[in-house]
Amino acid sequence: MAVQLNHTIVEARDREETAKFLTDVLGLPDAVPYGPFLVVQTSNEVSLDVIGTDEPVHPQHYAFLVDDEEFDRIFERITARSLDYWADPYGREPGRINHNDGGRGVYWNDPNGHRLEIITKPYGG
Repeated sequence: MAVQLNHTIVEARDREETAKFLTDVLGLPDAVPYGPFLVVQTSNEVSLDVIGTDEPVHPQHYAFLVDDEEFDRIFERITARSLDYWADPYGREPGRINHNDGGRGVYWNDPNGHRLEIITKPYGG
């Protein structure tokens, strides 16, 4: 079997809030409890396993490859929630999307400061 990413753990101050934020904005099915986690399942069978912590959260970056129609739906949910968004990972291009590699991409933060990204074309493609 080839190596495949199966899941990653997402630290959260409030696991319920974070899982709900992810599923709502990304348009994914409701999270499912599994042990200490709330499992957010993506369509390519990679899950984001949200775990609550009382310690400081160390922000991470999570990027999602979507088609153009899904990009539009997610971007509409981002703007409907009046979330800040950027064309770049450093937050230097606020209120813009990028067109890298002939696609579209945008970054925004979750409630814990994790930087989320949607792209329609893989980088370097």
